[in-house]
Amino acid sequence: MFQDSANIELNGVKSVNSQLYHIVFDRCNKVILEGVTITASRDGPNTDGIHVEFSSDVTILHSNVGTGDDCVSVGPGTTRLWIEDMNCGPGHGISIGSLGKDKEEEGVEEVTVKSATFTATQNGVRIKSWARSSNGFVRKVLFQHITMINAQNPIIIDQHYCPRHLNCPHGVSGIQINDVTYQDIHGTSASEVGVTFDCSSKNPCQNIKLDDVDISYDGEKARLICDNVEGLR
Repeated sequence: MFQDSANIELNGVKSVNSQLYHIVFDRCNKVILEGVTITASRDGPNTDGIHVEFSSDVTILHSNVGTGDDCVSVGPGTTRLWIEDMNCGPGHGISIGSLGKDKEEEGVEEVTVKSATFTATQNGVRIKSWARSSNGFVRKVLFQHITMINAQNPIIIDQHYCPRHLNCPHGVSGIQINDVTYQDIHGTSASEVGVTFDCSSKNPCQNIKLDDVDISYDGEKARLICDNVEGLR
């Protein structure tokens, strides 16, 4: 874990079977990770590969992550995060969130995920928030040049997030999701639904753009489920 630090460089690091998160950046600035390999059992809970929160200007390049949770998890207060050339799997994909745990929460802004491959993951690219009041937000996100190989939920926004469906809040997510682009995303889904946008009824997702997205299931075009989205293109 790196806290309250700046000008960090990690190159060629290998982390195996951490009991929880493998690498964490909390309140850091100007970080470069390159050539990182992270490995854990697909059954290991909370073994996120890389977790970033309250940090800015973080770059993750040419890495391989396979865990029992998110390959990369993006927490509140993250700005200017760049992920490029990552192989993810097994795991829960690359996730912004979960957000909305607290009513007063910093937002997530300027996130790019580029040239990534997801293999047999639970999710591909995901944004998730709890169904409760919050002043947080997600905006200016780009998912580009991505390959899905039998991902369960290749593209998903879930604003009713509640793992294991235990003690779930029954409110409405206050997280505002705006200006998210999915560009050049191809491959296969392990379920018949390739794209799910389950957004907040109070704060609908806005300016969601799909450009050259082609996901198939069992040889046919996968379905899209869309709820509470404005400005879908």
